[in-house]
Amino acid sequence: MALAATATLYTPDDLLALPEQGRYELIDGYLVERKMGAISSYAATNMLGLLWYFVHNHNLGLVFQANCGYQLFAEAPGRVRFADASFIRRGRLPEERPPQGYCQLAPDLVVEAVSPHDTAAELEAKIAQWLAAGVRLVWVLYPESKRLQIHRPDGTVTKLQTTDQLVGEDVVPGFQCQVADIFQGV
Repeated sequence: MALAATATLYTPDDLLALPEQGRYELIDGYLVERKMGAISSYAATNMLGLLWYFVHNHNLGLVFQANCGYQLFAEAPGRVRFADASFIRRGRLPEERPPQGYCQLAPDLVVEAVSPHDTAAELEAKIAQWLAAGVRLVWVLYPESKRLQIHRPDGTVTKLQTTDQLVGEDVVPGFQCQVADIFQGV
């Protein structure tokens, strides 16, 4: 991620008003461009489709794509992050509807697809922030190597490859897919 060339400090409301809203995250008042390569986008879309289909057919909650922002970080109330996909289980949102503006409660599941220019430090920081904010599972897709990691709040990490099965555990109960299906066509 690269900091936008600006000395202006932005607020979450400023970010929401941008014409290219969803293309930037807000970190410590600065716009940080979210860059995603085509392969990462394709893998994230495959994951989003598999997840949405299951959640929708089982009436489990709401699935959001990459332009849904989250403003929920206690240590940085002005921070706004975007996941490549996310899920909030039924019963957590008022009237089971998305809020206006940013979500201010932690999604149950976050999906992050690693792009060619993501650094390990940036990725680790983002995973830690999601988990500290209350996310119950973070699925990290590595399209180049066709691998997936599952991060949990207790610090455990499970590494999967294309021959393995991804399951939703108690966060998306009943969900399962072959890891190879996420990277099909990559």
